[in-house]
Amino acid sequence: MWISLIIIFLVCYLLIALEHVIKINKSAIALFMAVVLWTIVLFFSTQVADLFNKTAFDIFLSQHLSLASQIHKTQTISFLVNSLLIRHLGDISETLFFLLGAMTVVELIDVNGGFNFITNRISSKHINTLLWVIAFITFFLSALLDNMTTTIVMIMLIRKLLPLKKIRWWFAGMIVIAANAGGAWSPIGDVTTIMLWVKGNITTLPTVTHLILPSLTAMVIPVAIISYRLRGVVKINHTASVDGRFYEQLSSSQRRNILIMGIVGLMCVPVFKSVTHLPPFMGILAVLSLLWIYTELAYKRVKDVEEHKKNRVSRVLSHIDMSTILFFLGILLAVAALQVAGILGYAANFLDKTIHNGYIINGIIGVMSSIVDNVPLVAATTGMYPIQDPNAVQAASYAADFIQDGSFWQLLAYSAGTGGSILLIGSAAGVVVMGLEKMSFAWYMKRFSLLAFIGYIAGIVVYWLQSLVF
Repeated sequence: MWISLIIIFLVCYLLIALEHVIKINKSAIALFMAVVLWTIVLFFSTQVADLFNKTAFDIFLSQHLSLASQIHKTQTISFLVNSLLIRHLGDISETLFFLLGAMTVVELIDVNGGFNFITNRISSKHINTLLWVIAFITFFLSALLDNMTTTIVMIMLIRKLLPLKKIRWWFAGMIVIAANAGGAWSPIGDVTTIMLWVKGNITTLPTVTHLILPSLTAMVIPVAIISYRLRGVVKINHTASVDGRFYEQLSSSQRRNILIMGIVGLMCVPVFKSVTHLPPFMGILAVLSLLWIYTELAYKRVKDVEEHKKNRVSRVLSHIDMSTILFFLGILLAVAALQVAGILGYAANFLDKTIHNGYIINGIIGVMSSIVDNVPLVAATTGMYPIQDPNAVQAASYAADFIQDGSFWQLLAYSAGTGGSILLIGSAAGVVVMGLEKMSFAWYMKRFSLLAFIGYIAGIVVYWLQSLVF
């Protein structure tokens, strides 16, 4: 059983990584993988039963008296489906609802032209200055939004500002690095940090304070090297439309209000969690509901536009990339199957015995994330290592790295986020650039891969130095 689970997971994983080659949407593969893995686990339920928490299993049987007369296999299947699968699905749903809410909020801002208030204020003609401005806007915007959305917005911006592709590609490559670095130090900046935050591996303030400097280092070093190579001035074009996707239906003040409400709302989600103790997806749903109410009231006053062209939330929802949501569902369910089967626990024990160093393990994970999707990497890692009780471990022990906000989890957020910049296919930001700018894998690898790797390693060194000082 275990060998078949590993083989199926690795084969599907490879197909997901080669999505751009085989031309099959990775979401379809992820969902198929999840169903197959859980089917195998249920088929061999009696073998998996040895890994059950005996107390939880006994409590489940006591709550379902009709199972008392059933054979052991029926009992184990029922426990797997009605307890473990449902529990994992509940945990996964928290992440999915958060992503769905956040994506809707960002899309609502975008289609109503809210981001233009940022883009229209950039006027520098010097390539060096413009590169630094674009990089820092991307870095901090990605900490508030997800890196994929930030990349889309910034690519549309540089298309407007820089008509020459040979110059624009240098900026696009830098946007990939800056977006991934910016998403790594914020709990809501990247899918992987969202996953770690929702599961309780990291919290807001320690993540920001410990990771902002390493992430900034991962961005600044490549920008500094690139800005040294690029010289001269460019002709800025402010007349072109940024994307042409939104209608000028609302007033300037209304569109600005949508931007402010959305950005401030996203920033307040961590505060909402700490104050109410409700999970983050409840906070993002609150933000979405307030924006929904505001836009409904605003569009009531718009009389000269056909109803189906108004950018209400109900219309914006049709723009959401649901295939991405289903991809996360498939991946996280597949990883849950591996966890239930005990494979992730075995992998964790193997790493502990052979490497036993959080820096090296996370360093490897970061490099791997440039080749394969970082979502399953982080999901698998969190499944391998449970969060340790700080009262049950010694302060200077290896286990202390795995407490909430321990160095292992913070480094995992950094590594999985910034490591994806090493190759163009290693992150959602890179894939967006490939799609929008038609940038080739080889062009990016030749000019940016080494710079991204240097910045990535430098960030880990900065984190290590911080740990020594503080």
